[in-house]
Amino acid sequence: MADSEYPLDDLDRRIIHALQRDARHTSASEIAETLDVSARTVRNRIAKLEEGGVIRGYDVDVDYEAAGYQLHTLIVCTAPIHEREEIAKRALDVEGVVAIQEVMTGADNVHVEVVGADGNDLSRIGRDLNDIGLEVVDEDLIRNEYTRPFHLFDADAIGDGREE
Repeated sequence: MADSEYPLDDLDRRIIHALQRDARHTSASEIAETLDVSARTVRNRIAKLEEGGVIRGYDVDVDYEAAGYQLHTLIVCTAPIHEREEIAKRALDVEGVVAIQEVMTGADNVHVEVVGADGNDLSRIGRDLNDIGLEVVDEDLIRNEYTRPFHLFDADAIGDGREE
């Protein structure tokens, strides 16, 4: 099990798994019923997980193409290692940037997810990223994105020893 600043127990993991599956349509009462605890216990645990920084937020999964933005793109960039974190945070201020991932490698160490209506948007975003210190290495159109809850938060994994 990973070391953390906020130690998780089985109940915390199960609550997180339920929220990762569908936070919008899952109430504390529903989680409580499946875990055989009170809804108040679930609400208190969620509050503590939020306060402890384990749960950082609840994101909306947007289909950008359905919303009229055809160019959902991953831009792979390189930033100087000693400035990577600062530059990555500044990239969030670029209009059209929706997500940043810092990668722990020397090159290709910042991945920028962007959305644009047309090629002009992507060109502007690329220039803006360059202006803040990111070297654009590659651009890839994102066709689909699939996610799932982390398996070690699953109640079945917790009970059978797979968590180690």
